[in-house]
Formats: sequence, C-alpha cells, structure tokens
Amino acid sequence: MRKDGTQFWGNISLTALHDSENNIIGFSKVTRDLTEKKAAEDALQESALILAEKNKTLETMNQELASFAYVSSHDLQEPLRKIQTFASRIAETEYETLSAKGKDYFLRMQNAALRMQTLIEDLLSYSRTNTSEQKFELTDLNKLLEDVKSDLKEIVDDKHATITSAALPTLNVISFQFRQLFTNILSNALKFAKESEPPKIIIAAEVVKGSKIQSIVGALNESKTFYHISIRDNGIGFEPEHRFKIFEVFQRLHGRSEYSGTGIGLAICKKIVENHKGFITAESVLDEGATFHLYIPQ
Repeated sequence: MRKDGTQFWGNISLTALHDSENNIIGFSKVTRDLTEKKAAEDALQESALILAEKNKTLETMNQELASFAYVSSHDLQEPLRKIQTFASRIAETEYETLSAKGKDYFLRMQNAALRMQTLIEDLLSYSRTNTSEQKFELTDLNKLLEDVKSDLKEIVDDKHATITSAALPTLNVISFQFRQLFTNILSNALKFAKESEPPKIIIAAEVVKGSKIQSIVGALNESKTFYHISIRDNGIGFEPEHRFKIFEVFQRLHGRSEYSGTGIGLAICKKIVENHKGFITAESVLDEGATFHLYIPQ
C-alpha cells in the first residue's frame, strides 16, 4: 500500500542485517512495483482463455460441419440411386417408343445423375480427410505406388502411358490417405494428357533441408528436414498464375465438356499433405506439362 492509501501489486524482498557478532541489527527492504507486469499477465491470461474458448467452439463447429457433410452426402446417394435405376429401366424398356427428343432428355438426365454421384463421392472423400481416424504407420511408398499403378492399369494401358519412379522412402503416414494422394495426382496426369503423345509420368525423391525450400513454402524451421517427392508429367499443363487456385475446392480450369471431374481432387491432396504437417506446391507452363511437389517432414 502506498502512503496515500492506494494499493498496487508488488514484489518485496526483506534481508536481515547483522553486526560483526552476527546479531540482527535491522532489515533492508526493496519493493518493486509490478502493476504493469501484473496487468500484462492478466491481459495475456484473459486472451488465452478467450482463444481457448474460440478454438473449442471452432473445433465443435468443424466437427458438426464435417458430420453434416458426411451424413447429407451419404443420405443423398439413396434417392440418387433410385433416379439412376428408374431412368435406366425406362430407357431400356421404353426406348423404342421414345422420341429422339425423349431419348436425348433421358441421356442428359443419366449423365447429370452420374456427375452428381461423382460429386457426392468426392465430397465424402474430402470429408473423411478431416474426420477419419489419423492412424500413422510405417509405409513403404514403393509398394503403395505399385498398388496405385495396379488400380490405374486399365487407363494406363488405354493411353499407352509410362510411369517411372526413383526409390521412394518408407514413411510414417496415414496409409490410405497417401494412397488417395498418389491416386489423385496420377489420375490428373493421365486425364490431362496431350492427345498428340502418350503420357509420361516421372516420380523422383530426395531429402532437403528447410532452408532450401523456405522461399517456396514460407516460414519454417530452417534446420528441419523434409522428404521431397516430385511427380512430373508431359501433359497440357496450366498457366503459372493458377498454381494456387488448383488446390481450392470446386476449382476447375477447364469446362466439363472438355474434361470430367468435380474440382475436389487436388483439394483433397492438399488436405492430406497438411494432415502430415507437410506442404504441396505445383508448377507448370501451358502445354509443357506440370510438376507437383510434396514436402513431408522427415
């Protein structure tokens, strides 16, 4: 308490004073005014509590949103299946009696239903990257890549594509998510191939320091080590200014009539890499192919 009766937060140190015979002859007292420090600590604590509450609210909202997306998308599939089934039955049994315009209408309806089914499945995949149990396990990426290539064998053979890969590391990852990651990127490379030449996809891997990629991915610990996996193709590529846009949900650089898809595939890739505390970037020049770079912490 000050002499004028006002109070303040303080730190007080008392020290006994002794004479030559070690008798206490008095005390010294030092008082430090901690008012500003205490106010700063109180403000920081209050901010931390507010932030924790907001994070809790945001987490709850994210869980509810993810659950809503999953449930609504899942429930949409049942009526969609009925639309597809009855449309197919009418088209089959009444095909001869339908006019040319009627046949065209049914074909459009079936194509629209197919696009909606693809969109629902992609939304479910995106939802699962947020809500699924993140079980990390040591995974040989070479074996995983071979499984993905086997899944894509039909389209690879059809397009006379070649996929070559350097030795990939064994990483502690969410296995099924990494499989989805490889599938989406390779499928994109096959889809956006040039008509004039067979697709060629080259996969490389190296270990890099954070200092080497800091200018690419932003602020990070320069001493941190990353596995850098690059996937390069010789397809149609894209304009360099779209290198960020392609990772956004529902973003398409081409019309639906030119290339199929929902614009969710690369957004899923970005989310998967972020689930592994990594980064994904892309670079391309139009008509000169594209390269996707994955940076996963060692």
